[in-house]
Amino acid sequence: MRVIVLVFLSVLTACAPRGTMYIVPPETAIGEVTSVFVGTTRALGDEGIYGSGRSEVMQFARYDVAVPPDRQPGEISYPKRKKLNAWTDFLTTAQVQYPTETRFRTDLAKAFDVKGHEAIIFVHGFNNTFTEGLYRIAQLHNDLKLPGVAVHYSWSSAAEPLGYVYDRDSVMFARGGLEALIRETVAAGATKVTLVAHSMGGFLTMEALRSIAIRDGRVMPQVSGVVLFSPDIDVDIFRMQAKDIGILPQPFLIFGSDRDRVLRLSALITGQQGRLGSLTDVTRLADLEVTYFDVGAFSTGAGHFVPGTSPALITLMGSISQVEEAFGGDVSGRTGLLPGVVLTVRSATRIILRPVGQLTRYRLD
Repeated sequence: MRVIVLVFLSVLTACAPRGTMYIVPPETAIGEVTSVFVGTTRALGDEGIYGSGRSEVMQFARYDVAVPPDRQPGEISYPKRKKLNAWTDFLTTAQVQYPTETRFRTDLAKAFDVKGHEAIIFVHGFNNTFTEGLYRIAQLHNDLKLPGVAVHYSWSSAAEPLGYVYDRDSVMFARGGLEALIRETVAAGATKVTLVAHSMGGFLTMEALRSIAIRDGRVMPQVSGVVLFSPDIDVDIFRMQAKDIGILPQPFLIFGSDRDRVLRLSALITGQQGRLGSLTDVTRLADLEVTYFDVGAFSTGAGHFVPGTSPALITLMGSISQVEEAFGGDVSGRTGLLPGVVLTVRSATRIILRPVGQLTRYRLD
């Protein structure tokens, strides 16, 4: 069994070069610059970049990321051997590390005054370097035309294909840090916070929301939506997390696919077959106020981050100008905007997205 897992991991990651951050003068960058405010429980490593080690002290920073214009939606390109190409490569134009949370909160408040009091907090998943998670939220913010201020929570992933157990332990280590970042974001003046999480980051997000609800009696009203991409969570555990949270923030969206090869591997490693991100039977969520988007029709390769990497799906989602219009209200009634099939089971809705076609609706009671 161990040999099979090692071979599968090697196949999934063999063609995935790791990203390196290069900080360049702002005047040399081309394309739109996105400021990303960061909270992290990673230990500071070489050259001032956060690494894979864990830090018991929460640290705060801001990075300005230049998103290059010459690329496909969903694509992130890194410089090769220090040959920087501002037209095609993601580059960093500024790095600010805050000595205290007060300084971080002050700068974040200034950003809200300029961009509006809305924040998107992105939580990366398994096997991510600091730079990869940072550039991913800059890419999503740019490609999906997301409103407000970009905020990133970076937890201490080993950034190694064989680091699954280390990453799962790091998620538990990082729960308090994400809760602290959410509270800092609200304290800085955010009136609307959307949490967007990928893979193991979905488990971390649910744990942070659970902790807030237990501590405060509810999740603060400023948390106005949750989006989970390919969540690596056992379905039974997710149900108990949701029970402890009580009223889930709305909208609550889950993007998944039964073609997700990484979640198949996760099920193999953990011995738990029911991963939330590869769910095929929405009746298991029937009593929860959630909308499940099946994006298997857009899946390629490992299929573990389809909404962030598929140009076709990004175009579909990005064609709607506001997150509220794309994700809010009765999404099942948005014929033409979300082509596919809709299945409603009590409180839960499953939308099987298709690249072409019209929306057909069914109700299963």
